[in-house]
Amino acid sequence: MSRVEEADINSSKGDVEKDLLRILSCQAESVSCGTCDVQHLQPVVYMQRCREMLLRLPKETAYVSLMCYNFGVDTYQLKKFEDSSFWLSQSYDIGKMNEKYSPGSEIQAKILRLLATVYLEWDWQRFQEKALNAVSLANEESISVSGLYLKIRILLRGRASPGEGLERLNEMLQSDVSLEVCLSTVKLLMSEDREVLGFEYMKCVCLHFESSPDLGSALVLHIELLLHRGKELLGKQKIEDIITGHYTGKQLTPQALSRLHVLLWDKASRHFETKNYSESLQWYNYSLSFFKAGQIDPNLAKLQRNRASCFLQLKQESYCSAKEAVKEAERCDPDSIFTQFTVYKIAVQENNVERAPKILQHYFWSACCMDKCVFVCVPATAWNSALQCESSPDRMRDFFVLSYQASLAQLCPPDRTILMGQKTCLLMAAAASLELCRRSPPLTQTEELTQALEHIQICWEVWKTLKASGSFPLDPTDTLLLLYEFEARAKLNDPKVETVLESVLELENVETKVLETIAALAMESPAHFPLLCKKALRVALSLHKKQPQTDLSRCSKCVHSLIKLSLPNGVSEVEAHVLEEVWDYYEEALSIITPDDFPEMETLWLLTRAWNTGILMYSLAQYPEAERWCGLAMSFIRHLGSLRESYETQVQRNEPFLSRWAGEGEGSNRGVFVALERDSRT
Repeated sequence: MSRVEEADINSSKGDVEKDLLRILSCQAESVSCGTCDVQHLQPVVYMQRCREMLLRLPKETAYVSLMCYNFGVDTYQLKKFEDSSFWLSQSYDIGKMNEKYSPGSEIQAKILRLLATVYLEWDWQRFQEKALNAVSLANEESISVSGLYLKIRILLRGRASPGEGLERLNEMLQSDVSLEVCLSTVKLLMSEDREVLGFEYMKCVCLHFESSPDLGSALVLHIELLLHRGKELLGKQKIEDIITGHYTGKQLTPQALSRLHVLLWDKASRHFETKNYSESLQWYNYSLSFFKAGQIDPNLAKLQRNRASCFLQLKQESYCSAKEAVKEAERCDPDSIFTQFTVYKIAVQENNVERAPKILQHYFWSACCMDKCVFVCVPATAWNSALQCESSPDRMRDFFVLSYQASLAQLCPPDRTILMGQKTCLLMAAAASLELCRRSPPLTQTEELTQALEHIQICWEVWKTLKASGSFPLDPTDTLLLLYEFEARAKLNDPKVETVLESVLELENVETKVLETIAALAMESPAHFPLLCKKALRVALSLHKKQPQTDLSRCSKCVHSLIKLSLPNGVSEVEAHVLEEVWDYYEEALSIITPDDFPEMETLWLLTRAWNTGILMYSLAQYPEAERWCGLAMSFIRHLGSLRESYETQVQRNEPFLSRWAGEGEGSNRGVFVALERDSRT
């Protein structure tokens, strides 16, 4: 027999064995969804023969491994955890038979993570160790955030002791995970109320990354967590350690230092609000420790002004310190009119009746010279100067504050006219502070927002006095103050923001535009209050529908935002109550949609998002839910105009499979179902 003939025979034998392997795998698949033990044994027999053939057909290793994985997924969906654990174990073992032709380390890790999940849901008390072993092996195969989080989830489910949990967590540090992943792990522990374990692990992380240039981010997070948990003394010790390190060659990165300044200023401002001025001064002094002697920096000028305000509140014995702080502020930012106003306040509190007017006059002259004003009159020309500073919200705010302060200095009793002027000055100062915050870097936003709140609180008092003197039926002050206060507190992450929203809802004849503005502010960075946003939008939608002539465009925007906020972004966010909430919003959309007046692009958006939610349910093998959502999507097709024919065609391509999901399961249709393609005209 020639070599050519022998090669042909071997090739034919190989093809026959490949065909046989495919036949055996198909037989295994055809009986894999059985419900009795006998039916479970049949695919096991077929698969065992396939596994034996892999010794002669190594290139088919990945195919057989993934088929076992699919069996494991199917049985997991059926809550047949014992069968699922068997198939997933087989999948991993087969993949290890030949590293060259295995599915790859990432797929192997995915198989092990699902196996760990099966053990966790099967009987976590009985199989906790197996679950831990599986996820640990997965992380060895391919480290990932999901694998690390799953391991922590298993530890938290078992309520492991801090010592045991720390031992497990330290295994992560030996896996060369990034500092960012470790810090995310700490945050997860804190969110699960595992405070002791979280802080212990935080110490280990700082020690492990001691030589890392990014260690500062871990140190600052440690301080933030301590302060958030009310451990101010420990937080101060950590801050003092960082200050010591700052002057011994262990400086923080600019990003970490900036974050630390934000924490320090925020803490200081909160103590100032509660009139604990000595404590506020200490936190500002911590921030001051990181500035070099003689450094010129606008932020240092603001810091010194804040320190001066603390000294002024501490009365007579601190006036000298206040003067020194203001002197440093003048050195850093000599053109600041706000610094000059602080000098004026010192003179007033010292009862220096000769110097105070001169300082105020100099203050106005220097400020107005920068705006090319030619005449100064307190408080009217301060008001006029403010109106000329539209492009400079910081100057506008300072002028309005000056105008308000000047009105306080008038000897005549405050009548209705003066109070109206004070109220308007404070409203404008608050608005300017909020605008300045929007334009400012994160480091200074806390200060601007705190100042805005101060103006708002004083304005509330003036407004209460005014309302006691008469009626103001058409005055929008209540609405404006609540809007400004909501924005400031939301961006400060102040829990009182919910109370502000309730006050808005209690307003008489609240406008839908106000509620829509509230919704936007609740999600405007750095604010993030999706629940409050949805609450405001739901009320706005309800009010829109009660109007004699419903504005469908604004209704559609409300529904759009509610659905966008509520739809799950991925597998981890899919929950029954979330989907039911979104379903209710879709029903709202169907109740108001009309072919002629409802925006076609909005209808198309509703259709595609519902359809793709069906795809997500399909990928999770939740076939009845998939059919339900795709059916919902199809109900929007009739409301399309020029795009109707295009999308009808796309849906009809997938429609034959809809009825087969619920009865047949995944079967041979896996991968057939596809997402809708957006029409090129959109």
